[in-house]
Amino acid sequence: MTNTAQINEAGTGNSASSARGTTPADGPAIRSTRVNFAQAAPKAFKALIGFDAAARDGLDPALVELVQIRSSQLNKCAYCLHMHTSDARTAGESEERLHMVAVWEEAAHFFTAKERAALALTEAVTLVARGGVPDEVYDRAATHFDDAELARLLALIFTINTWNRLALSTGKVPGTDER
Repeated sequence: MTNTAQINEAGTGNSASSARGTTPADGPAIRSTRVNFAQAAPKAFKALIGFDAAARDGLDPALVELVQIRSSQLNKCAYCLHMHTSDARTAGESEERLHMVAVWEEAAHFFTAKERAALALTEAVTLVARGGVPDEVYDRAATHFDDAELARLLALIFTINTWNRLALSTGKVPGTDER
């Protein structure tokens, strides 16, 4: 399912309403002339939207948002985190569970075994440079997802990591998506 989240995730523009050109409190200044990826590389952008839509197909929408939230937390992508927590709320996700995503292992009772397996896989894939994807994590996910679902879950994790990198690289500002 392609929606405006994907279209806006990587940036439909460097809008005047964004706070670009300012210096974040604990980071470098963001140039006001960052590339509009969707306009500058429309074929690549459309391909990513298609990949994202194919990844989501058949996965539980609540699970999709949890995965996207957790990856965005790990990648420190405020733009995507704002977008996906907002989407999750709109879809009926509880505030309580949203607050627990960052500490899902310590708050296991808030999440199903399937969700916990997906969150563990999300962390391993997102942080792959820190030690790969351990067999234990992969096998745990494989007990909750058939091969086709597992492949789509992996694709979803790949796409949110790409969206996070696009948003961070192009200086997207949280709360500025035009949906």
